[in-house]
Amino acid sequence: MGIYDMDIFDGYLVLFFNKKGFPMLCSLNFPLQIDLKHQSYIQDLKPWYFPLPSNTCSVSPGSNHDFLRVVYRVVLSSPVMPDLVVDYDMSKHTYSIVHQEEVNCDSVGWSSIPTFELNRSTIQEACSDKKECATNFSSQRWKDFSQIYCCQREEVISHDGVMVPLTIVYSRQSWKKGQSPGLLVGYGAYGEDLDKSWYSDRLSLLDRGWLVAFADVRGGGGGGPSWHKSGSGLNKQNSVFDFVSCGNYLVNKGYVQSDLLCAIGWSAGGLLVGAAVNMCPQLFRAVILKVPFLDICNTLLDPSLPLTLLDYEEFGNPQLQSNLDSILSYSPYDNIPPNSCFPSVLVTAAVNDSRVGVWEGAKWVAKVRDDTCPRCSLTVIMKTSMVGGHFGEGGHYAQCDETAYEYAFLMKALGISIE
Repeated sequence: MGIYDMDIFDGYLVLFFNKKGFPMLCSLNFPLQIDLKHQSYIQDLKPWYFPLPSNTCSVSPGSNHDFLRVVYRVVLSSPVMPDLVVDYDMSKHTYSIVHQEEVNCDSVGWSSIPTFELNRSTIQEACSDKKECATNFSSQRWKDFSQIYCCQREEVISHDGVMVPLTIVYSRQSWKKGQSPGLLVGYGAYGEDLDKSWYSDRLSLLDRGWLVAFADVRGGGGGGPSWHKSGSGLNKQNSVFDFVSCGNYLVNKGYVQSDLLCAIGWSAGGLLVGAAVNMCPQLFRAVILKVPFLDICNTLLDPSLPLTLLDYEEFGNPQLQSNLDSILSYSPYDNIPPNSCFPSVLVTAAVNDSRVGVWEGAKWVAKVRDDTCPRCSLTVIMKTSMVGGHFGEGGHYAQCDETAYEYAFLMKALGISIE
């Protein structure tokens, strides 16, 4: 169990932590009864664990600026549950739902999301006292799409025996075992949690029978500081092995048809996916690399770039021989397998991107076209924004247009008709 954040109030301490890969929260009463001469555990301090829906994947604090308040606001979300604002009363050990995003589900003929009745099995419980953990649950109702879409968590064995969390989402009606296409999402850097919150545009893929999987590879924040360390610096290649292992798992277990697996990565996640494609180009049918960090060695050798010095902590300093050897072992630009058959690839870049230079994607695409199979490399393309930056052009409609383009690319690459 790793604590990754906290909030302090006049009479309470709120802790954010992961337990076996699941997000959890609890509150402790001040003053804390701690014997400084002996080691203390959270459980010894009589915590109140906040009741959470069992499929919760994203937990973030709301607006909690009043130091004297006893109510703590949290925003909960998951791939099958629209954003939910909940107030937890730390003095009474009760909670109340403040607001939940309204969503139309036209694909199944529902005008709004169905009510999901709570029961004891749908609450994540970190303590043994079920009554204490689920206090007041009978008077509240979450709403989600779990009757239509399945969200489940698997653990994948990586190359060195480490278990990697994999969250899988698919439509109960449209997905077909061993026959469906899949999209594997990864990031794995800076200790950041992979975003698995609600995203309504994703329903377009799920309703077409796609499976979407989120790989919490090492280097990200899925398992606390040690999880980050074991996938950064000299250990960065663990991230790539984890991602490939997750892709193989989806195919071998029949979640995705063997020739219909796709992958997507943003920024440093583009480095992860690009390195995975170099390692196993035959595993993926199509790949999207969004503002990807591909020419890592040359970038880190230029200290004039804004993020170079900060990235030494994450990836290493190539001016040190041991770090240089490590970087060159997985660098997407430096490890393109010659004469190989590459999957279809969409690379996006932005002229005004201050974090990842537009030239990185351009250099990588040019090298892939030169070094790999001439026929396959025809489907490696680059889309450059002349006005946007690292996070896109901004605005809801621009984001929808960008997502539609990416989904259309994936379906065209797989030969799937767009209805």
